[in-house]
Amino acid sequence: MLQTVIHYSLHFIAPGLIAWVFFRKNWKKAWLIMLLTMAVDLDHLMANPVFDPNRCSINFHPLHTYWAIAIYLVLVIFPKTRVVAIGLLFHMVTDYQDCLWH
Repeated sequence: MLQTVIHYSLHFIAPGLIAWVFFRKNWKKAWLIMLLTMAVDLDHLMANPVFDPNRCSINFHPLHTYWAIAIYLVLVIFPKTRVVAIGLLFHMVTDYQDCLWH
């Protein structure tokens, strides 16, 4: 239960805090963009079973691989993709903390 609360708090609340601190002028837009990066979880639909509470998403799902994370890191460099990249990277950090519970 605690893991679930932490996981979803990090997915929804933390991006708002990141947006407020680093993108204060347009924090609502930045928060929305970071929330939309949760679409990266569509790659979970390719897994069988789709949801496994004991599975570590990192390096299991295609958009959660180390290669994908490396691309997200490169995207931080460019101003036009920075908010999306930060959202994706924070998503990976959030999913990684799930791996630590097992």
